[in-house]
Amino acid sequence: MIRKHLRLLTPLALLGLLVGLADLTHGSVGEDEDYYMQGLLTREQYNQVQVLEKQNSFIPDGEEDPKEHSAKKTAKAKSDSSKKTDKTPADAKTVKSPNKKAEKTKKTAVKNPNSVSEGEQQYNPIKEECPPIGLESLKIDDFQLHASSTKRYGLGAHRGRLNIQAGLYEDDLYDGAWCAGRDDTLQWFEVDARRLTKFTGVITQGRSSLWSSDWVTSYKVMFSNDSHTWITLNNGSEDLIFKGNREKEIPVRNIFPKPVVSRYIRINPRSWFTRGSICMRVEILGCPMPDPNNYYHRRNEVITTDDLDFRHHSYKEMRQLMKVVNEMCPNITRIYNIGKSQSGLKLYAIEISDNPGEHEVGEPEFRYTAGLHGNEVLGRELLLLLMQFMCLEYLSGNQRIRHLVEETRIHLLPSVNPDGYEKAFEVGSELIGWSLGRWSNDGIDIHHNFPDLNAILWAGEAKKWVPRKMFNHHIAIPDWYQSTNASVALETRALIAWMEKMPFVLGGNLQGGELVVTFPYDRTRSQGVVREQTPTPDDHIFRWLAFSYASTHRLMTDANRRVCHTQDFAKEDGTINGASWHTAAGSMNDFSYLHTNCFELSMYVGCDKFPHESDLPEEWENNRESLLVFMEQVHRGIKGVVKDHQGRGIANAIISVEGINHDIRTAADGDYWRLLNPGEYRVTARAEGYSLVSKKCEVGYEMGATRCDFTIGRTNMSRIKEIMEKFKKQPIKLPMRQLAARGSRRRRLGT
Repeated sequence: MIRKHLRLLTPLALLGLLVGLADLTHGSVGEDEDYYMQGLLTREQYNQVQVLEKQNSFIPDGEEDPKEHSAKKTAKAKSDSSKKTDKTPADAKTVKSPNKKAEKTKKTAVKNPNSVSEGEQQYNPIKEECPPIGLESLKIDDFQLHASSTKRYGLGAHRGRLNIQAGLYEDDLYDGAWCAGRDDTLQWFEVDARRLTKFTGVITQGRSSLWSSDWVTSYKVMFSNDSHTWITLNNGSEDLIFKGNREKEIPVRNIFPKPVVSRYIRINPRSWFTRGSICMRVEILGCPMPDPNNYYHRRNEVITTDDLDFRHHSYKEMRQLMKVVNEMCPNITRIYNIGKSQSGLKLYAIEISDNPGEHEVGEPEFRYTAGLHGNEVLGRELLLLLMQFMCLEYLSGNQRIRHLVEETRIHLLPSVNPDGYEKAFEVGSELIGWSLGRWSNDGIDIHHNFPDLNAILWAGEAKKWVPRKMFNHHIAIPDWYQSTNASVALETRALIAWMEKMPFVLGGNLQGGELVVTFPYDRTRSQGVVREQTPTPDDHIFRWLAFSYASTHRLMTDANRRVCHTQDFAKEDGTINGASWHTAAGSMNDFSYLHTNCFELSMYVGCDKFPHESDLPEEWENNRESLLVFMEQVHRGIKGVVKDHQGRGIANAIISVEGINHDIRTAADGDYWRLLNPGEYRVTARAEGYSLVSKKCEVGYEMGATRCDFTIGRTNMSRIKEIMEKFKKQPIKLPMRQLAARGSRRRRLGT
């Protein structure tokens, strides 16, 4: 349905829409400004490697060793790239396709000859390119990966997956590549596709390691149908040697001159970094051949029935899609923006509610955010799919969705860091590596850019200031953080203003690169400790909230699933306390909990940060139920309104739960929501100038918050102050001890 609406847009209407959105792209970053925010890489290195990758060149067997003539090849590569500079970017900008990424891939394949001499120009790469077969996405399991030799188990063939990350220590069981046991040209890395596959290319990386520098600089490619007889890819007379990596992180893609159909594929390293060893991380590009008998049908293959727009969306395409959803469901949606990115792109959100634009008394507010790290793209696309799904299901009469929309005010912010995303999108899903686009345009990690309120709270608790001198909640932002000189991203300031404006109750930020849900605190309490269990006073409800998402995800709690990188979170039910994973000060989750009423968690929704478009339907099925179930948890606990004796709602009243050292406050109309697990609680409501009132509130196991209202009256002192101020007189301010002594004296005198 969504795709149908997009197709119905005429070219003229689309042109008008793009003109109307022209201001959205103000300040966008050019391709030449792409960079990795890593100490290991410089911008010059990155651009140099990109030039070599774009040439996709191979060297016929018998020519000089690439290591001996690296300077000559680099000079030639720079010369060739300079000749194409005037043509390629201009052509790229003229492409207007609904599938920009696929179209860009085709164009690159056509324009970049896969040879280094004029005599070999006839061997151009194919015009079509197949998607990854699934080493990074784990569709290829460990038993399909083999190698000639292995340095040790942690560097086995099962670790030779594109973008796999290493453990902290060099001898970790989970290391960052396949590394051969010997450094010679007889070594190979093999993938068994388990069916006939049309192979079209290879993507390689070096080893992920803080301590070692290992990568392969050139390699041959071999094919087989029985794993015994192998044929080396050649140009008709000589074996082809493909250029590999120039450093260990930036992926390099080589497209074959012609596709090759086989079951097995091997990569045979021919040269490697002189001060390193043979180590590789790999992805294979290939299309499965037709299988009329369904003999090779993949076990547990997931096929979605939802008719949604399954593709990656540029910034303009995202805005267009949100507009289509809004036009399809105008009565329950509203598009707004919370601010701008560093380059001037608006941070768009969509609200889904039966009364969009209004806060209804007694109705909780929920938020999903995604794209805090611009290269973690899956969360962004999941939210775009979620808004389509909810619109269509609401229109079709789905009672579950209708109840959620009518009883909840939902906010979806799909791209917090559009600047970073645009960088990653321009390069493509398989070539961004692990870091490109992660940071904001000014090099800031938005998710960890919030003020460190944990330190302020814990210092106050150590001095026994809580709760007499400072509150255990709604901790103020320090003045230094709000100064113009503070290293705070514009996106972070926009998020904080949004969080302070809306009375959010529950939120989730979607991230990528793992399969786990993390909950506060994200910072360890003990100084200098990297990992330590650091629970909040609401640890029990946080654990339930995390489990509600993880347990309904198709893979997170599957004990048989493969580990993404270095930790098996399935053993912990797919959840973990953030600080016990790795400490991080100033996280969005901790800030939300300590500065607002909102309980915030992080959902790491996939091992692959930027999956190929062909994987999006399955990723949607993996996460769809979890996204809905987690939203429904906003209705767990107690809710109510705090009023005075005249029936007026009291804003900023404090709601305390006995035994939980963390309070919340009422919204502008006096309504509140307190997330709690099933049980009986003693709850107290108090406000400045009012007497406190306590009552027992019981939370059941059924879904739906228990109503627990409070009516509180003014204190005598507040009434006296009000009367005296009304008559423009100041009340007498005497110490309480003096007043008590004076009253006692009067009683003795009988006056």
